[in-house]
Amino acid sequence: MMKLHNYFRSSTSFRVRIALNMKGISYDYRPIHLRKGEQRGPAYLALNPQGGVPALELDDGRVITQSMAILEYLDEVHPEPPLLPADPLGRARVRSLAYAVACDIHPLNNLRVLNRLRALGQGDDGIAEWFRHWVALEFAALETRLSGEPETGRFCHGDSPSLADLCLVPQVVNNARFDCDMAPYPTIRRIHEACLAIDAFARAHPLQQPDAES
Repeated sequence: MMKLHNYFRSSTSFRVRIALNMKGISYDYRPIHLRKGEQRGPAYLALNPQGGVPALELDDGRVITQSMAILEYLDEVHPEPPLLPADPLGRARVRSLAYAVACDIHPLNNLRVLNRLRALGQGDDGIAEWFRHWVALEFAALETRLSGEPETGRFCHGDSPSLADLCLVPQVVNNARFDCDMAPYPTIRRIHEACLAIDAFARAHPLQQPDAES
């Protein structure tokens, strides 16, 4: 059985849990507590020298790191249901929506960055303002795209969840922790609600994980 080394609150881990659930893949949940620094311990660094989560350990012991690489690997090895459309333009659109979160929001707002801001003297209010700034900047553009592009359906692309939804939903969930105002993004909110009505998304939610904290 594959082992998923992850943290309940990590949005990148959340993405991979959704994909595993969607594809019906059983896995061994291995918690790595980021706030306790377990990702910097020798045992985990031997597994993933970058010290990030998630890391997917395959049956034969090989390890895949970086959530987007893991997601595309899972989609290639377990193609049903697909995370990317069949047509090249559709795949490009889904990737561009997914990367808007994975490349433009998450790297600025992950725990390492927020901890560095705190080390440089920012308090809770300053850190929350930093988080909300980058979310608002990118979510405004995402809302414009999702509300105006004809390819948007019940989900980010058509009427089946895709890689874009797997990135969007964990970001929306994280936004709530920093009191991000979601009122300006009705299309994003609609898609988020549609996704969480699906069992694969609901079971992957941070609060449903064995290492979840109140």
